[in-house]
Amino acid sequence: MRVLIADDEPIARQILREHVEAIPSLELAGEASTGAEALARILDLRPDIVLLDLQMPELDGLAVVRSLSGDRRPQIIFVTAYEKHALEAFDVGAVDYLLKPVRRERLEKAIAKAQRQLKSPAHVETPRKIVGRRGTDLYLLDPTEIVAFQADGELVHLITTTQRYLSDYSLKVLEEKLERPRFRRIHRRTIINTDHIRRISPLSSKRWLLKMSNGFEAIVSKRLASSIREHAHW
Repeated sequence: MRVLIADDEPIARQILREHVEAIPSLELAGEASTGAEALARILDLRPDIVLLDLQMPELDGLAVVRSLSGDRRPQIIFVTAYEKHALEAFDVGAVDYLLKPVRRERLEKAIAKAQRQLKSPAHVETPRKIVGRRGTDLYLLDPTEIVAFQADGELVHLITTTQRYLSDYSLKVLEEKLERPRFRRIHRRTIINTDHIRRISPLSSKRWLLKMSNGFEAIVSKRLASSIREHAHW
């Protein structure tokens, strides 16, 4: 996989270059120090993957990605010191979002994700990602991985089949972003992915139990259960 590094800080480029050179499956295609230079080198060098800083002179990383389309668009991995742009990153179809200083093992996971996207026949249409946090790391997850979102006080947990993450956004913000009717608000504290429902069982004349693929359970009204079954074609 040919990788372009785009960052206005020489030390940051050096660190990423050392990581890239240490990963056998990667080849360094080139480097860029401004957003305009990054865009020009992407169009000229046609790299498979770009490690792209967010804050750069002339054009920021988001503007660079928005300027690309079709077969000219490589897999984008944002590398930044700023946490606050993660939502915008998955809005433009980034594969992953890494915080500086980047650890080798974290970069390898992001590269592996980019490689899977490149092997997919539909990789040009990168699906919208959902941001989850574990410790100081941010992960861009496919919507298909998400089983549920659950609020606990001011915290919002993002639940997959194997892991739990924290979301930086409220259920209200997430509900506006998520695809409907796949994602349904079933409670003021819970949003579920209806694709992960494995069983719907009556508890009473008015209440039904939903059992999800990871064992997560939620109680809903009979009316809501019927609506979910209708949209899911059960």
